[in-house]
Amino acid sequence: MTFTPPTIAALIVAISFAAGLNVYATVATLGILAHFHWVVLPPSLNALTNPWVMGAAGLLFIIEFFADKIPAFDLIWNAAQTFVRVPVATLIAYKAASQLSPELQLLAAAAAAIISAIAHTSKTAARTLVTTSPEPASNIALSTTEDVAAIGLTWVATHHPYTAATIAGVFLVLMILSIRWIARQLRRIWSRRPDWLRSQSIERRQEKGGAE
Repeated sequence: MTFTPPTIAALIVAISFAAGLNVYATVATLGILAHFHWVVLPPSLNALTNPWVMGAAGLLFIIEFFADKIPAFDLIWNAAQTFVRVPVATLIAYKAASQLSPELQLLAAAAAAIISAIAHTSKTAARTLVTTSPEPASNIALSTTEDVAAIGLTWVATHHPYTAATIAGVFLVLMILSIRWIARQLRRIWSRRPDWLRSQSIERRQEKGGAE
């Protein structure tokens, strides 16, 4: 793959989106693909092929794979990942664009930060909404889908960057729209919570009265 400015831009868009979903899966996939010479990355990203980097990313991916599927705890985990996904995506984009002008390199880093932040925010918002459901199956299914999407999109980005960037662009638009919808749903749920708490209190008093 020839790394022209448009190709690098497409690669950055797709990789940043994938990192916003699961940064460890993205870094591990990039490193493994390049390490075994299945794909060629910009020379400035050679650090991803370091065995220590791949090993750390793989270990953290395994940890996230399980942590992200535990209802309620996944919210804490995703909140903490705010300080990992966006910065790492920004750093990867900055390094990938190193052969461009300094202005374009900074623009690429800024775009990566925005793209990864949107993906991360949408993921966290969706997880918050799903956590309100009492059954864990939907939470596990959503988390697994995100893992597969991050790995799959990273693979596509290294083989067909324009296709991957288009896919990421479509989902970015959908995510921006979904964030507003999810926010409304969460407000509706929390606005009903006082009534639910009151009903629970009344039921407990009735149970105590019946026992007496």
